[in-house]
Amino acid sequence: MSKVLRYLVFILLPLLLFPFGVSAEEELTWQDCVKEAKIHHPDLVSASERIKELTADKTITQSTVAPQITAEVSGRRSKATSGGGADNYSYSVTGRQLLFDGFKTANQIRAASENIRASEYNYAATSANVRLALRIAFVELLRAQELVAITEEIASRRKQNLELVQMRYNAGREHKGSLLTSRAELAKAELEVIEAKRNLSIAQRELLTQLGRTEFQPIKAKGTLSFSQEGWEKPNLEKIINRHPSLKEVAARKEATRFALKSAQAEFFPEAYFSLSVGRSGSDLFPDEEEWMFGISFSLPLFEGGSRRAKISKTQAQLNQVLAEELSTHNTLLSTLEEAWTELQNAIDNVAVQQKFLEAAQERAKIANAQYATGLISFDNWTIIEDNLANVKKSFLNAQTDVLLAEARWAYAKGERLEDDQKEE
Repeated sequence: MSKVLRYLVFILLPLLLFPFGVSAEEELTWQDCVKEAKIHHPDLVSASERIKELTADKTITQSTVAPQITAEVSGRRSKATSGGGADNYSYSVTGRQLLFDGFKTANQIRAASENIRASEYNYAATSANVRLALRIAFVELLRAQELVAITEEIASRRKQNLELVQMRYNAGREHKGSLLTSRAELAKAELEVIEAKRNLSIAQRELLTQLGRTEFQPIKAKGTLSFSQEGWEKPNLEKIINRHPSLKEVAARKEATRFALKSAQAEFFPEAYFSLSVGRSGSDLFPDEEEWMFGISFSLPLFEGGSRRAKISKTQAQLNQVLAEELSTHNTLLSTLEEAWTELQNAIDNVAVQQKFLEAAQERAKIANAQYATGLISFDNWTIIEDNLANVKKSFLNAQTDVLLAEARWAYAKGERLEDDQKEE
């Protein structure tokens, strides 16, 4: 029986230590994320297809000014009650060309071109939205990774502190309350490690979502939370706004609506068409009798229940809406830029302050640890200093993260897209 057990252990132990399906974490740099999201993010795919849709609409509109040519073939057999019958066959090609419609179609084509431009700017705005969400997810994963390391470091320190308190307790130089407190602090630190690892999975899932992936897999953000403090001079906000894709999109829709209004007004003009038809007809399957005709036709609706005037009124109202939206977008962008700039500067300044707190807390903890080991400081004062060190480490991590998040929101306020990151390579 013992031989069987040893055999099973020999077979199963490698499977337990190296289970099937376990794979190493995939490391992703920021540029890796940018490239993947640009291709696979569903919002960008949708915006790209919208451009194709509007391009096809323009082609459809342009087709109405091209010659419209149709071919027709027919065959007919008739029979009377008296028994007589006749056959008739005809072949014809007919062409129709628009000559004049009050520039209605021309304005429709111009409106279609502006709609394409608006969709392209909408794609740029969507790319800026995706970049913001992607950057936040990437930075949050960096934070989650660093937090796991910090909590593990704190837990290790708490374990060492417990060993020191245990030694002093065994020597009769510390009371049981201090020992129990140290055990509780270690338990808390170990729980924070578990929570940090759980939050790491959440951050991984969020980044995978922004990459356009549907299946979960362990990933690791490759980078640091450091940032450059140089070159942060306040730019001209009005210049940024004038080239912002959101404002340009509204401007393009405004021009499209103006052309649509001109198109609606052109419906009060007559339409003129030139037509030409050439064909053959007769009783034979391949008739010899040739027929042809050409002419010019005019059409003008005299009464349609007021639909044309209502269409003009509707389009004018749409134009007024877009004009108001353009002003609102401009003011909103200006406010957003000012707020994002202020937030970024505050975050940068806060890092410098938190850096000083961290240096002070580390030095203070180093001294206090030596003092407690020699009995020069009480347990209560020592544990307060240790708690402060743990909190300051987390605060510094949050301050570093806040700078990168503020930087991402500032880039979004400026309208920076995923494509702008690719140009920096």
